[in-house]
Amino acid sequence: MNIYCIGRNYANHAKELGNAIPDQPLLFSKPSHSLTVAQGQSIVLPKGLGEIHHELEIVLKINKTVQKGNKVTDVVNEMALGLDLTLRDVQSVLKKKGQPWLRAKGFKNSAIITDFWEFSQEGCANTDFAFELNGQLVQKGNIRDMLFDFQEIIDECTEWFGLAEGDLIFTGTPEGVGLLQSNDFGRMFWGKEEKGTFSIE
Repeated sequence: MNIYCIGRNYANHAKELGNAIPDQPLLFSKPSHSLTVAQGQSIVLPKGLGEIHHELEIVLKINKTVQKGNKVTDVVNEMALGLDLTLRDVQSVLKKKGQPWLRAKGFKNSAIITDFWEFSQEGCANTDFAFELNGQLVQKGNIRDMLFDFQEIIDECTEWFGLAEGDLIFTGTPEGVGLLQSNDFGRMFWGKEEKGTFSIE
């Protein structure tokens, strides 16, 4: 199982971090050991490495080996919500040195996802997704605001890496990323439906 991620896929998110808006999908990956399912538990995150930021995303699950020309609905049957966590201070140092982001993006528990449910392309277009932190709405998004849609993302990942059954794609985060701290309580929503909760140890 591989975990691929799309960076800066919402223009307002790129702007809030002072990044250029990309002209093709910005691709990176996370190790499988970064994955954890939000089921109300307390999650341990790194201490003493600077700020850890949350980035809420729609996650697609690939259900078979993808061939060039496959449509999204041919190869995706399940979806989830996920948080791509980032050690922001570590990432800033790595970027300045021109080094890979892996230490900032791939640490244990840095990919928090909900349980999966049936994928619907139409449902995605008509449903907002959101993240609440300590009872406050901090992120809200809709795929209509994506720079690169699901099809472009799958085509790009297939061309560069290949995609097979069980692979996951984090499809990008809207604006509103921010700090996670000890004792925080997070809730992920699909429309008005709560999909996953967790706390930070």
